[in-house]
Amino acid sequence: MCSINDREKYLLRAVHAFERKLIVISPDFEILAVNDHGLNHPEITITKRFCYEQFRNNDRPCDLCPVVGSLQSGVPTYLGKHDWDEKKMACIFSYPLFLDGKIDALVVVDFDLSVLVWLEERMNQSSAFLHNLLLSSVDGVVAADMNGKLIVFNNAVGEILGYNIKEAFEKLEVADIYARGSEARDVMRRLRSNEYGGKGKLKSHYIDLKGKDSQPVPVRLNASIVYKEDREVATIGYFRDLRETIQMERELEKTQLQLLQSEKMASLGKLAAGVAHQLNNPLGGIILFTKLIMEENELSDNVKDDLNRVLRDAERCRDTVKELLEFSRQTRQFMQPCDINQAIERTLFLLESQPIFHNIVINKHLAEGLPLVDADVQQLNHLLMNLILNAVDAMNVEGTSESEGTLTVRTSFPSQGEPIYYSEEDDNIKVMEYPCCCMPSHGDRVCIEISDTGTGIPEDVLPHIFDHFFTTKEEGKGTGLGLSMVYGIVENHGGNIFARSQPEKGTSFIVTLPLAKICEEGE
Repeated sequence: MCSINDREKYLLRAVHAFERKLIVISPDFEILAVNDHGLNHPEITITKRFCYEQFRNNDRPCDLCPVVGSLQSGVPTYLGKHDWDEKKMACIFSYPLFLDGKIDALVVVDFDLSVLVWLEERMNQSSAFLHNLLLSSVDGVVAADMNGKLIVFNNAVGEILGYNIKEAFEKLEVADIYARGSEARDVMRRLRSNEYGGKGKLKSHYIDLKGKDSQPVPVRLNASIVYKEDREVATIGYFRDLRETIQMERELEKTQLQLLQSEKMASLGKLAAGVAHQLNNPLGGIILFTKLIMEENELSDNVKDDLNRVLRDAERCRDTVKELLEFSRQTRQFMQPCDINQAIERTLFLLESQPIFHNIVINKHLAEGLPLVDADVQQLNHLLMNLILNAVDAMNVEGTSESEGTLTVRTSFPSQGEPIYYSEEDDNIKVMEYPCCCMPSHGDRVCIEISDTGTGIPEDVLPHIFDHFFTTKEEGKGTGLGLSMVYGIVENHGGNIFARSQPEKGTSFIVTLPLAKICEEGE
C-alpha cells in the first residue's frame, strides 16, 4: 500500500503528465497553478496575475468564460461553440474545487482544437438527426420551455393547425395552440399528477387545438415533462389529428343506422305482407257478400244505407292495407322519378285517421304541375312520415297525450317564383341550416315545407336536432334517431334540409330535392 504522501506524489505527477493544459484559478480569477503541459506550451508564459490578462489580454473576465458559469451554478461548465483565436488560450471546460462547502478554486481545462472540432461535429450530427426525426414525425410534435416559449414545432403540427414553422416561432406560445385558454393549465395539472399515466406523463388525452383559422381541431395528446436534476425545464407533446378518424366513425355510425333502418323496414314489409294476407281474405269476403246481399234481396232503404256503410268501411280498410304495402314494400334503395305530392297524400292518408291527429288541422298547399324528383319511394315515405309525426308531436298539449294545432304541408317549385324560405330579417326567427351539399340554384329543386304551430325549438337545442341519439324527450319516449335518419335520407338524395324555429309560434322544416333526370333533359 502506498502512503498518503506517495499517493499525492503520483496524483501530482499524473496532473503534470496530462497532455492538456490545466490551470487552477481562484474565484477572483487569479492564476494559482498551471500543470507542466501548460507551462511547457510555447504560447503560455505566466507573467500576469489574472487569467483574463494573461490569456486574452482583457481588463475583466471574458464574456465567454466557463469559470463564470461554474461560479454561478456551482457545477462543471462546458463552454461549447467558441470563436477561436489560435494564438490565445481557449478556456473550454471548468469545474469547481470545494472547501468547507464553498468554492475554493476552479480548474480550467483546454481541449486541443482537433478534439473539440470532432466533439462538436458529433454533437451537430446528433442534433441534426434528432431535429430531422422530430420534423419528419407523422404526429405533431410541440415542445416548449416552462415559460411557454416554443422549442420544437414540427411540420406535422404545422399542417394540423395551418401554420408554417417560421410563422409559429414568431407568433405563437404554447398556450396559443389550445382551443380554450384554460386547457394549457389543465394539461400541466394533469402532467404533475400521478393519475394520468404517472407523474410527468399524460397519455391519450383528448382535446381541441385552435387552428390558424380559429377553428377547433380534435386531437389525441400524449405529453411529458422534461426534467433536469428533478427540475422541470420543458414540456413536449405528441398530437394525433383525429378529424379523419372522427369522420370515419361518423360514416360507420351512419351506415349502421342505415342498416338498422333497412332491417326495420324489411321487418315492417314482412309484417305488412302478413297482415295483408290475413285481412284481404276476410275483407274480400265482407265486400263480396255485402254486394250479393244487396243485389239478391229486396231491402229497405235503411238496411241498404247500413250495408253501404259496411261496404265503404270495408273498401277503406282494403285501401289502407294496399297503401301500407306500398309504403313498406321496398327495402333496398332504388332511385326513380317520384311525384312528391302523391307521396305526401299517401303518407297523410295513412296518418290522418290516427287518434293523435283528431285535434290537428291539416292545411295542404301542394303546387300543381310539380316536376318529378329523383328519389327512393320507400325512403321518401319514411322521411315524410318522420317530419309529419315530429311536427304533430311538437304540438302536444302539456300534461296530456293529445296534440292540438295546425299542420301545414306545402310544396313548391322555386323557379315559379315561390319563396322556399323565410326572410333572414324576420324578427325572433332562430335559424339553423344543415346543407347536405352545395346549395344549387333554385330552378333545379323541388321544395317541401312542413310546419307546425308548436312551442318552437329552443335556441340552444336547435344546433343539435340532427345529431344521432339527441333527444329532449323523457327516457323511453324517444330514441333521438328520427331526425338524424331524415338528415341521412336527404343527404343520400343530394338534397338540403333546413330547420327554422320561432319561439312559441312553431317550427318549419324545409327540404329541397333535385329534379329527376327526365325533367332536366326535357324528356
